Amino acid sequence: MTPPLYLGWQYAATDADPGPPPRLPAPPGQLELSAGWLAAQRREEDLLARPLKIRLAVFAALALVLAGCAVAGWLTVVVAGPVLVASLVAAGLSGRARWRGERVLRRRIEAEQSRVEVLRADGERRLRQAQGEYTRLVSDWQRRRSAFASRKSWHAVPVPEGIDRVDVAGGTLAGWSAVLTMAAAYQLAAGGEATVVDLSGGAVAADLAGLCAAAGGVPPAVWVLPDDLPRLDLAASLAPGELADVLALSASAAEEHRSVRDLAVDTAILDRVIDVLDSGGPSGQGGPVPVRRVTAGLRTLAQIGDPRADLAAGLLTDREAAALSTLFGRGTIDRVILERALSLEAQLRRLDSVGTEAASLPRGRLRVVAVDRRASAQSATTLGSFAVTALTHLIGRVPAAHGATSWRHTLFLLGAERLRADVLDRFTDACEASRCGLVIAYRSMPPHVRQRIGRGNAAVAFMRLGNAEDAKAASEQIGAAHRFVVSQLTETVGTSVTDTLGGSYTSTVGDSYSAAMSAGRNESRSDGTGRSSPSGAGVLPLTPSAGGSRSEQAGTSRGTNESVSLTAGISTSTAWGLSTSRATGDSESLARSLQRSRELVVEPSELQRLPVTAMIVSYGSGSGLAAGTANGAGLGRRVLLVDANPAIGALPVATLDALDAVPANTVPANTVPANTVPDNAVLDSRVNDPVTAWWPEVARRAPGSG
Repeated sequence: MTPPLYLGWQYAATDADPGPPPRLPAPPGQLELSAGWLAAQRREEDLLARPLKIRLAVFAALALVLAGCAVAGWLTVVVAGPVLVASLVAAGLSGRARWRGERVLRRRIEAEQSRVEVLRADGERRLRQAQGEYTRLVSDWQRRRSAFASRKSWHAVPVPEGIDRVDVAGGTLAGWSAVLTMAAAYQLAAGGEATVVDLSGGAVAADLAGLCAAAGGVPPAVWVLPDDLPRLDLAASLAPGELADVLALSASAAEEHRSVRDLAVDTAILDRVIDVLDSGGPSGQGGPVPVRRVTAGLRTLAQIGDPRADLAAGLLTDREAAALSTLFGRGTIDRVILERALSLEAQLRRLDSVGTEAASLPRGRLRVVAVDRRASAQSATTLGSFAVTALTHLIGRVPAAHGATSWRHTLFLLGAERLRADVLDRFTDACEASRCGLVIAYRSMPPHVRQRIGRGNAAVAFMRLGNAEDAKAASEQIGAAHRFVVSQLTETVGTSVTDTLGGSYTSTVGDSYSAAMSAGRNESRSDGTGRSSPSGAGVLPLTPSAGGSRSEQAGTSRGTNESVSLTAGISTSTAWGLSTSRATGDSESLARSLQRSRELVVEPSELQRLPVTAMIVSYGSGSGLAAGTANGAGLGRRVLLVDANPAIGALPVATLDALDAVPANTVPANTVPANTVPDNAVLDSRVNDPVTAWWPEVARRAPGSG
């Protein structure tokens, strides 16, 4: 699986960085009694006690002298005694004053010592309080730091799928070094290869080459031109016609105003000269024609110098010299041929030493062809055009491929603004046809560069552009976006009044008639019989009496009735009415309209003050994103702010996963450290690399191997 090409890192805002840890409270300095202060006190005490010391010494000496004189008999006791006593008293007073001064000094020192002890104890108490507060702050900081470190805030930005080329515009040499190291280090670590052509003269690939060499394995192959021209043999595998084309374009690179006709004439002259030289080498052996033999043939054709010098050096044979002198007619008097041959020799003599000391070397994964900063402007242009044009022909031999671009062998062309427009077009077309990944970097944006930046399926990365015109062109290249702004505000107030008048009239006339007849007959009969007699014994013990009663009745009734009724009536009714209504209404409306405003996505001033490693990457989202996000489903352009600093990959918060999604072809984040290139990377995958078909012929010869 081909690893993606990473352009840099995209930052995703998370929790605020807790910052550095709290400072450990510094313990107060060890408070001690100052030795300088003690010395000063003793020095002052000595100055104050000096008269007392002198007085004591004088009176003591006088007492000794008097005592000696009295013992020797030189003075009488009457005379020497009082004087001796007075001297001793004066000496005693002086000694007492001296002792009191020493005692005062000792007390002062003891008081100062007590004060120092009090200050020391207070400092230790404050230190214990500060350490307790420090422990609390450190615990809180560690908690916030752990939460911050557990979130991945830097995400790698791979080249989107469907992109064939990356154009880098602007930037400094340090920024280019960061971009190159960021892009190539992961490719080399994953088993890929990188070829760098540095025309900037700033040794941009030095950091990458040092990183690759420190990783071990096969060292990188580095050619610094023009010093390493003898060890760079790009022309050895070129056909005669290809060599003529390469040399013609190399010679025309240093001339600003060259027409297609002049280039055609130069190519024809070189083609014929190489045909003469290709018929046989100096010793009758065939093979590639060295560039120095071509320049020798041009000198013979243009009649420059003594041809015997080239014959003696073995660059030409007598037969070849004779054939060249009559190549365009005897005497070669055509002025056009002379001028063009003279101009070609003046430009191509800088390439005389190409391939003269070629040596074989093991195939490495990194190859660097760089132009030395000490080379002149014309030499740098000629050397760069020669290297790029020769690589164009070598890449053109690879059959055209189909499918996605392979970034396994990535080509880096730095300082491409020094090349002609046609050289750039042929180089990019060859890489696109062979599906080789290409990264082109321009320090400035002249007109022919502005016409080619972003052409085709290319992503554009803009770095710092100090020039105002370049920044303006880059801002327009990124494009503008539509934004909705308030363009009109309308307020409407209205009143409506409605009157309604209505009338109605109703008249009704009706007739009614009814007739009814009824008949009925009824008959009834009733019979009844009744009998009663008292009981034989009563309640009281009286003699029962005999008695009884009996009754009967009968009745019969009959009836018949008939009735007839007749009703007739006429009814009339009339109704009328009148209605009136009135309605009043008020209305108020507020309307706001929005209008699209087209503004630049990135202002030119922002491009002028970008950090050194910052890039603004722009590409068409319709071509498909490497992460496969939903944003890629629609058309338009996507703009990202990227930091190309490769050291970000060593941070614990960095991951190779894209910010919006995990790309299908992204390698695990822990397999490729940003600051190391493992020497055990698998190289067997080169068999599918379309560029390996042409580079081995070049890489067999090493710079500085002899």
